[in-house]
Amino acid sequence: MIELAESRSAHNYHPLPVVIASAEGAWVTDVEGKRYLDCLAGYSSLNFGHGNPVILAAAHAQLDRVTLTSRAFFNDRFGAFASGLAELCGKDMILPMNTGAEAVETAIKVARKWGHDVKGITDPNIVVMEDNFHGRTTTIVSFSTDPDAHDGFGPYTPGFRIVKYGSAEAIADAIDENTVAVLLEPIQGEAGVLVPPDGYLRQVRELCTERGVLMIADEIQSGLGRTGDTFACDHENVVPDMYVLGKALGGGVVPVSALAADADVLGVIKPGQHGSTFGGNPLACAVGETVVNLLKSGEYQARARELESVLFEGLRALPGVTAVRGRGLWAGVDVDPSLATGRQVCERLMARGVLAKDTHGSTIRLAPPLVVEAREIEWALAQLGAVLTGSELRAAGGRP
Repeated sequence: MIELAESRSAHNYHPLPVVIASAEGAWVTDVEGKRYLDCLAGYSSLNFGHGNPVILAAAHAQLDRVTLTSRAFFNDRFGAFASGLAELCGKDMILPMNTGAEAVETAIKVARKWGHDVKGITDPNIVVMEDNFHGRTTTIVSFSTDPDAHDGFGPYTPGFRIVKYGSAEAIADAIDENTVAVLLEPIQGEAGVLVPPDGYLRQVRELCTERGVLMIADEIQSGLGRTGDTFACDHENVVPDMYVLGKALGGGVVPVSALAADADVLGVIKPGQHGSTFGGNPLACAVGETVVNLLKSGEYQARARELESVLFEGLRALPGVTAVRGRGLWAGVDVDPSLATGRQVCERLMARGVLAKDTHGSTIRLAPPLVVEAREIEWALAQLGAVLTGSELRAAGGRP
């Protein structure tokens, strides 16, 4: 199966050599029947677990009714989804799309249109961060500082100013009379789960308000319960002008993304100026509304907060770990490079029944579904400890 996939698909990914056939909760099973604890959760797309019964029930019910109308017509699921998500975000309205990259592209368009219509700016710029990851479209990679994402894909889209992440002073220096927005991740995921200094988000919020530019928070990975709050911005009681959402919004069932902002921002988009055939489709709305309702209970945010200490205290106690960053159930773990690369660590973890993902050298990312149990996290940490110490214990022994 791996050989067929590799021979017939572009090599834009370098997957671990495991073929998953089924999944439930925090666990997946390969074609040979071996089970693995999923500590990636689809890059936070599966916050509510594989096959969440409430989400699946909503999807199954909608499949029997209507799945796609396009936005040429209203559908009976759209209003409730839009209202529920806007309320969750504390905003007036949403603009639905499908993937995270589409949502970021849409945020860029909205910011530029807002700058044109509200501020009279004809040559707008947007301040962005070093080591950002917002997707891989041609516009987005134009301001990526990752050579793999950026190099060889020019000519590049102008209009972006790249500054150091975590420095409000750098943002202040970059803003001028043509700046329409500051775009950032409250926690940088692909860069290694980088958490900015305390107070940084509040400083950015104050700066954007003072200078009359939009604060855009890309919460595609960090949002919807992952960090122990509904949004990572909540940790500093910051409300951006625009949320960019995706991944977990689709419940691990369908791709769903959206912007959320007030009417004075999203209201600049008029009919014909932006759209998506699939954005806001009935199936996506049924799933998205269910996700919103799950988050309203606060249960999943609370689980991430409660299990944070299990994950982080356990990681910091492991030999060979040089740094740990993150919040909630989202960790970036730096491993002593003399022991192994991040890829090698993930391959050895896979052999022991744990699936994780490397990034940038000897860093691995851990982000299990929020339904994971404390004993399962402890077991995964024991497997990582065995990998880092070269233990010869039986692979995947003592699985919970």
